[in-house]
Amino acid sequence: MLILLRSDSSQADLDRVIQRVSDLGYRPLPIPGHQRSAVAVLGNDGRVDPSRLLALPGVEDVIHLSKPYRMVAREWRPEPTVVRLPGGLSVGGEELLVIAGPCSVESEEQIRQTALAVRAAGAAALRAGAFKPRTSPYAFQGLGHEGLRLLEAVRRETGLLLVTEAMDEEGLEAVAEVADVVQIGARNMQNFALLKRAGRAGKPILLKRGISASITDLLMSAEYVLAEGNPSVILCERGIRGVDSSARTLMDLSAIPAVKDISHLPIIADPSHGTGRRALVRPMARAAVGAGADGLLVEVHVRPDEALSDGVQSLYPEQFELLMLEARRIAEVIGRRVAMPVAAVA
Repeated sequence: MLILLRSDSSQADLDRVIQRVSDLGYRPLPIPGHQRSAVAVLGNDGRVDPSRLLALPGVEDVIHLSKPYRMVAREWRPEPTVVRLPGGLSVGGEELLVIAGPCSVESEEQIRQTALAVRAAGAAALRAGAFKPRTSPYAFQGLGHEGLRLLEAVRRETGLLLVTEAMDEEGLEAVAEVADVVQIGARNMQNFALLKRAGRAGKPILLKRGISASITDLLMSAEYVLAEGNPSVILCERGIRGVDSSARTLMDLSAIPAVKDISHLPIIADPSHGTGRRALVRPMARAAVGAGADGLLVEVHVRPDEALSDGVQSLYPEQFELLMLEARRIAEVIGRRVAMPVAAVA
């Protein structure tokens, strides 16, 4: 970190900056200049709050010379993180994990039929929300605890791992008791209290990128979870706000190799929310596999036209079956393979 002083700053201003850096537990290195002075902060671990320095008299700017996060960075851990899941499955290694299912649990028949369909196609995990954050307060909000009960029953029958969302701190405990992976949705990506609680949940966390979030924002949110002692974080690219109405959101596929370049955490892709249109899901899923995604999160519904949420972007089972075939072929070309579902518990 480099602290730049204004050209009209005084020696007293410089002395205050040096003292403040020392008080924060770091080593200040004054850098005299012809027109202005600067102070380098040595030993900075990325946790210095720049507002503590910008408020000082005579300070013009604070420049970060290192990334604001550390535990999620490759400098911290050069080798890729592989998140281990039940049944010998994982995310971040050679295998691609495909997570599929409806946006939300609507009924016992709907979730059971969809789970059986996605498992038959080769998905290893089931996605479905028991608690659903919706833009409109009048939209379907999920079945809540009854939805969790139905998900447990489906897991026993199919062997599919469960991925479902926690909306708040209070509900996270109930979700963590059932889910194999706890999802933190895009709307909660910067719910820092929830992220801290997720870091203590003892379960892998699937963290979705916020709709207006930069990659740095996403990694800083992941840092919250790791800082609480949970290294099992799976990132998810799910689309950001764009300017073209041809798709609901802009699927930022460049985020996948970008994250892999600067972070050791695995990242999967959600082409369903990333496009918002059924016709675009398969092409973007194929592209995501080719871009290096460690898995896919796909919405599938046995009757999308009757879905209570996100039916317009949900694949029919036969479309998902074709997508799985395509994903396997692309994975094979790039030296990877799609993970197979584990056996159901008798």
